[in-house]
Amino acid sequence: MFKKFAILLLLAPCFLPLFSQTTAIKNLYRTVSDTYETKADSMTNAFIESFMIKEKGIFNDRYQYYAFNAYWTQAHAIDVIIYAYERHKNINRTLANKYLNYIRLWYKNKANNYAGAAASSSTTPNTSTDYKMFENPFTDDMCWITLTLLHIGEATGTKAYTTVARQVFDNYIIKRASEDEATGGLWLPWNTNGDGNGPNACTQSPATLIAAKLYQKFGTAKYLEYAKKLYAYTSKKIVFSDGRVEDPPLTYTQGTFGEACRILYHVTDESTAIKNKYKSLAYTYLNYAFTSGRCTNGQNILRDEGHNGDQSIFKAVLIPYAVNFVLDEDMAASNRLSLCRLIQKNTTTMWGNLDLTRYPIVFCNWDWTKPYTGEDSDASMGSACCGASLMENSARLCRAIIDRYDLGALYAECSSLSIQPGHENDAELAAFNAAMANAAEILAAPSDYLTYQFKQAIENLQAAYPGAQEYATGINEISNEQLKIKEDIYDLSGRRMGKGNLPRGIYIQNGRKVLR
Repeated sequence: MFKKFAILLLLAPCFLPLFSQTTAIKNLYRTVSDTYETKADSMTNAFIESFMIKEKGIFNDRYQYYAFNAYWTQAHAIDVIIYAYERHKNINRTLANKYLNYIRLWYKNKANNYAGAAASSSTTPNTSTDYKMFENPFTDDMCWITLTLLHIGEATGTKAYTTVARQVFDNYIIKRASEDEATGGLWLPWNTNGDGNGPNACTQSPATLIAAKLYQKFGTAKYLEYAKKLYAYTSKKIVFSDGRVEDPPLTYTQGTFGEACRILYHVTDESTAIKNKYKSLAYTYLNYAFTSGRCTNGQNILRDEGHNGDQSIFKAVLIPYAVNFVLDEDMAASNRLSLCRLIQKNTTTMWGNLDLTRYPIVFCNWDWTKPYTGEDSDASMGSACCGASLMENSARLCRAIIDRYDLGALYAECSSLSIQPGHENDAELAAFNAAMANAAEILAAPSDYLTYQFKQAIENLQAAYPGAQEYATGINEISNEQLKIKEDIYDLSGRRMGKGNLPRGIYIQNGRKVLR
């Protein structure tokens, strides 16, 4: 059976160019990004104005209240500033340099490490092996700080921060590890003070991630071995089969162990089956945080996990790792889209319940479904950090997706498909037509749509277009009409038959089979 219409495609030989960046993306980006970028700028500025001690680059525990022992939370607070720096470093150098100065001050002041044996005298990282700048009795505190040092190194391109992170791990974290014969794994004490020394998920999860990232950066075999052994103990002794990383399940360890699994997928030297297990578990742990009634309000909004300095910041740890998963094209597309939708549902809810009447003094509630109505003195840095992290990472997600995939260019390319009149509504084209209609609707009013809707529209076109292309590359349907010969005709063997009237039969004219 011959297919029913012809195709005219300028770039038919390659589908990949459909997803390359074009200048059209800039106009689309400027329109859509306003939803997230300007709000992220506002939220980060409010976070700084409301909670940062600017001359030190560190943060109050509550509004205008300094806590000398607030250490691990400083990692996630400055992470917000690092993400803001990354967004602006190639666009607005003045603002980026402002953020970079805060990052350097944070480093110089040891991230408020109350137990540090030595202090920095400059903002330039000191990479001496015995420099005890970030050593602390609490192993988990050092782990969180080390992950942030790695983030600073990635964002700034300054290898010295990564070197310091490596030294903290080598000299003070992994040296506390013990072998476990039953699991063949490693476990770390929560602290060295002798009271409740672990192991627990809040130490094992970030330590596993650090080891995997150090292997990814340096390629030194011992780090991969550490990562696999830390993972082995955690997976056999701490996590649960239903997707809980610990009990009660908390968003920060769900996110961190999920990220550790995602990085292990990329770096492990194990079998394909084990790699795919890491890949699956990365989604399992992240998805649990956004869908379980124990981590949410029952409607996929991350719940209030507590009001103290530690509990209030948990969601800020989860969010960046969920965004990393969405942007990782090696992860399953359906899983990425699902998390994208959930992230942005939380973003919309959180932003809609902010009180901006006192801007730049803005407080974020522990419960994102409600505005903050408490006293100023009770306003939590942790909660504000969660809100700022959510908005910064939503902006990062928006920019990455729109920069990576140009919906406008894809739609224009797919529009070059020429369909013979009368066959526009063939069943074989239903998915393609629906995808094109959805893309056209979004492009007509881009600021009305969320990033996940752009992503979904792109994926729908990406999935439907090849089928339409295949259907269209067939030959036009056989016609019984008497032809008026205007050009040379060939038989099926390729012999030229001239332009006159010919006996009835199948011929080729203009590259198409016709019946005369």
